Formats: sequence, structure tokens, C-alpha cells
Amino acid sequence: MFSAPSLLPSLALMLNALVWGVSWWPFRQLQAQGLHPLWATVLIYLLAVAVIGVARPHAFGQVLRTPALWVLVLASGTTNAAFNWGVAIGDVVRVVLLFYLMPLWVVVLARLLLKESLSWMAAARVLLALAGAAIVLWPEGGQGWPLPRSLPDWLGVLGGFSFALNNVMLRREARCSEESRALAMFLGGVLVAGSLATVLGLQGQAPWPPAPSFGWVSMALVLSAFFLLSNAALQYGAARLPANVASVVMLTEVLFASASALLLGGGVMTTALALGGALILLAALLSTFERSAAHA
Repeated sequence: MFSAPSLLPSLALMLNALVWGVSWWPFRQLQAQGLHPLWATVLIYLLAVAVIGVARPHAFGQVLRTPALWVLVLASGTTNAAFNWGVAIGDVVRVVLLFYLMPLWVVVLARLLLKESLSWMAAARVLLALAGAAIVLWPEGGQGWPLPRSLPDWLGVLGGFSFALNNVMLRREARCSEESRALAMFLGGVLVAGSLATVLGLQGQAPWPPAPSFGWVSMALVLSAFFLLSNAALQYGAARLPANVASVVMLTEVLFASASALLLGGGVMTTALALGGALILLAALLSTFERSAAHA
């Protein structure tokens, strides 16, 4: 049960998880109207950059003067480009579960970048995540290695890895102001997605943005507003809840994504996906218990 003081922050984090969990549907609607998910990501985050620029113009100087924040730009931008593109073109449940291999990558990156020791619980969750990934990726018929076999699979894995790097860099650069870190993350969505979309467009592998129309422009603006709202909810909730509690609440994104995908035809649940997903989520839950024990 949530106590009264923690109820509102928990609901705020669930709102953030809901927005991200169902975001695949509007991205697919925009794609159906000719706007590639990468260009949609550019427009959504460009609005966020503009809002921060008006409200906190000094944040641009902080980002420019802090080289480490450009790693955050790259990590956050890759996260959003990979996730938004992956859920728009692939099986949503599968992509989201591969994305949540993030605890596996956090262990590796925290060891390399933060010099954190490898505990027995960290090793256990690495093994659980690897076992879950192997089950999810196991080829039908049992022939071959359990590796990503499609672009959405690779995007899910890449998104999870870059999200882990994003989180590790946020911890490493905690001394930087909140607005500079937020700007770096939104700026990454514009620069990485925009660069990739431009390269694909020049190669003829992705369409350029269509002529403006009320349909896709209005949908993109509404989606931008929801992402800004979800980011504000994330900042509010994460600042008022213990990290282990916040992590558990944010895992509801998997529930929202899976339920909406199964109801709206964005994914199919199989026995292997359910079993592998359970192991991946268990690994994520173990990471919250480890943080709780470390701060007890």
C-alpha cells in the first residue's frame, strides 16, 4: 500500500509510464500519415528544447561548457530514437522487453564508468537478464543462436543499452543542474534522431517529412505536450520517492505497453515471450532491492 505522502508521486510516475507505454500507438498513426518515427521524435523533442530554452536560457551554456553532458546527449538521443522507431515498426511487447535488458547493461557500465564493485546480486541479475533474453530471442525451431534477428529487435537492445548509459551518466554528472541535464536529454532526441533520419533520407531508406497537414501536425503537437507532461511527472515523482520504490513503479510501463499492444494489435504474447519477459523483469526488480539494501 502507498502511504498518503507517496501516493501523488507514485501516480505521477505511473502517468509517465503510461505515456511511454502507449506512445507506440500515436507513433504508428503518424507513420501511417507519412511521418517517419525518427522525424516525429525530432519534432517532439524540438518543442521540449524550445520550452527549456525560453524558461532556462542559461542551460545552453552549461551544456556547451560540459563535455560529459554531450555523452548524455548521445545516450539519451539514441535511447529515444531506437525506442520510438522500434515500437513503431516491431512487435511492441518484444521490443519493450528487450529494452528492459537495461539492468544488465547498467551493471557493466557502472563497473566501467563508476568503478562500482560487482556484487553477488548484480551477478545474479545479469544471469537472469541473459537467460530471459535468450528465451525471448531463441529462434523458432531451435536452430541458430539466440540473437536479435530483425531491425526492431536490434533497436530494442540498442535502446536499452543507451538508456543504461543515460542513467549511469545522470548519476555521474549529478553535480550539473537539473535543467542542463534535461536540456542535454531533449537535445539528444533532436540531434541523434535528426541525423539518422537525414542519412536514411539521403540514402532513400526513409521518407522525408510530408507536407504539413492538420492531421499529423496536430497529433505531433499533442504528443509533444504529453511527453512534456510525462517528463514533468517523472521529475516530480522521482524527486519525492526512494529510488527503489520509483524503479518498481516505473516498471508498470511494461504492463501498459503489453496490455495496449495486445488490445490494439501491436503485439502477440507467446509462451517464450512471457517466460523470458518474466526473467527480465525479475532482474529489474532485483536491482531495486539491491539499491534498497545499500541505503538501509
